[in-house]
Amino acid sequence: MKLFVSSNLLRNSVFFKISAFVLISVACFFLGKHWSEDGFRRLIFFSAEPSRSPIVALSPDFGKTYNISDLIYESHPILPPSLSPPPPPDSVELKVFGIVNENGKMSDEFQIGDYDAESVETLGNQTEFESSDGDIKSTTARVSVRKFEMCSENMTEYIPCLDNVEAIKRLNSTARGERFERNCPKEGMGLNCTVPVPNGYRPPIPWPGSRDEVWFNNVPHTKLVEDKGGQNWIYKENDKFKFPGGGTQFIHGADQYLDQISQMIPDISFGNHTRVVLDIGCGVASFGAYLISRNVLTMSIAPKDVHENQIQFALERGVPAMVAAFTTRRLLYPSQAFDLVHCSRCRINWTRDDGILLLEVNRMLRAGGYFVWAAQPVYKHEKALEEQWEEMLNLTTRLCWVLVKKEGYIAIWQKPVNNTRYLSRGAGLTPPLCNSEDDPDNVWYVDLKACITRIEENGYGANLAPWPARLQTPPDRLQTIQIDSYVARKELFVAESKYWKEIISNYVNALHWKQIGLRNVLDMRAGFGGFAAALAELKVDCWVLNVIPVSGPNTLPVIYDRGLLGVMHDWCEPFDTYPRSYDLLHAAGLFSIERKRCNMTTMMLEMDRILRPGGRVYIRDTINVMSELQEIGNAMRWHTSLRETAEGPHASYRVLVCEKRLESSEKRRTKKKRKTKGKRA
Repeated sequence: MKLFVSSNLLRNSVFFKISAFVLISVACFFLGKHWSEDGFRRLIFFSAEPSRSPIVALSPDFGKTYNISDLIYESHPILPPSLSPPPPPDSVELKVFGIVNENGKMSDEFQIGDYDAESVETLGNQTEFESSDGDIKSTTARVSVRKFEMCSENMTEYIPCLDNVEAIKRLNSTARGERFERNCPKEGMGLNCTVPVPNGYRPPIPWPGSRDEVWFNNVPHTKLVEDKGGQNWIYKENDKFKFPGGGTQFIHGADQYLDQISQMIPDISFGNHTRVVLDIGCGVASFGAYLISRNVLTMSIAPKDVHENQIQFALERGVPAMVAAFTTRRLLYPSQAFDLVHCSRCRINWTRDDGILLLEVNRMLRAGGYFVWAAQPVYKHEKALEEQWEEMLNLTTRLCWVLVKKEGYIAIWQKPVNNTRYLSRGAGLTPPLCNSEDDPDNVWYVDLKACITRIEENGYGANLAPWPARLQTPPDRLQTIQIDSYVARKELFVAESKYWKEIISNYVNALHWKQIGLRNVLDMRAGFGGFAAALAELKVDCWVLNVIPVSGPNTLPVIYDRGLLGVMHDWCEPFDTYPRSYDLLHAAGLFSIERKRCNMTTMMLEMDRILRPGGRVYIRDTINVMSELQEIGNAMRWHTSLRETAEGPHASYRVLVCEKRLESSEKRRTKKKRKTKGKRA
């Protein structure tokens, strides 16, 4: 009996223990499952629902790199290298199953672009991988862009904003030269084709040989030879144009002319005190071409008039030049930009409209700078010309310029170094001082103003180190630039210069930039000019036009204070230059900023227009624009290569290297001719 009772109790005890264990287990399960719904962390030993995939939250800064140049445009704090997140460990395998769409979701619905063997060059260090079957495949999905057709033969010298005949016809007046100003095509009416090369086009003669001769077929026009042949400008010999270095007022040569100016005013000191010059009505730019050997950069400008190819000749020679005219709007250069402004028989009536055109010169001329005028009124004793001279003297006196020297056919004035003379003038004297609220550096589609631009009271723009020290000396006007930055401007200036010098050093050494014939270079988003400064310091024999986009801060005054050349521009519109102007186009962070404002295809077609056959393009930008840019480049028959930056594969930037090959342009031209003949037949 006792044994039975004992056995029964034992069973009940085991049953009780099993029941209690099950009850506790169920309670723990529900407790762990719903704990998070009450705002507490889930128990670690319970897994998530099987219908959900595990998610790992990554820092938004994971893999991010910082571009010093972009700090000028964006308010990003600079992270020291020690705070940069480490790359993912080798053990983590990252798989991509599609692309991220505009809503941030992964999608496998995308279109692969056509592959054109003529448009892709396989180079080392590309963001590509080779599949097991030997095919080269891209790691990035691309949109499809159709191949662009070649434009008609009559567009070999087409400048969209200056050759817009319909817009020019609609102008209310052309009395002041409005037809020579920008009249751009309406949005959506711009280039949708690639501009052809002239028949027989050849790679330009390398500098410095190009200063004295260029290929006839590259600029096949003889009107300038016919009009100016007796003035020692230019002549044709066999298959070349020759430039003896003369001009209308210096038929004995530019060198002798420059020596005369130096002897008249020794303080001009070319290549030391005088570094940046503006030559108005430049002809074929021999004045600027010969100043290069004296360490002077000259912006040579002229309108596209009856001698329409003079700027094209200048660019073909390898001399800085732009199509521009003194008409009704400000030129696209900042105040106090030029150390010296030169006009030799430039056919400009400086005294019209109470001197509004000379007031524009005054705006761009640096405080204490010189204006050199070589013209018939200076030296010819004819009644009409003597009256013009008296009018010029009267106007320059009211501008408070001092006639420091008159010798032979040259007169030289000097601008005041401060506002003292202006403020001491008699009441009511014209022209008046500009309003203190006027921004003299605001130049994009701004009308000329009949007033005297004030000189900075603190001496900004005038207190410059001599060349070459001014290249790397942070100028005073750096403090006037409207930018948001987390570091002092001088430190940012120095950092940008160091950043670009390191990059350009690699380009020069690894990509042989000194050997590939770079002469005319365009930096499409120049910042403080660090890219151009690096090329100058590394003694690459080229000149750089620094473009400051209107969408960002106006750093043009800093560019000129450094002794460099620059211009304001909106890349949503065409640029004022001839086709085939530049050997190298450089764009750092441009497309990722402008893509919300501008059509990237239109921008790329404009780049193709102004790029010489055989020229190169370096686009340094974020990954999210690169696939589209590369596809557009391929559609224009460029040879493209996408490369990693020095920061490595996890950086958010890539470099798209492109080449516009001459053989490709010639092949397309030949094919188009055959098609045209076939249609006619």
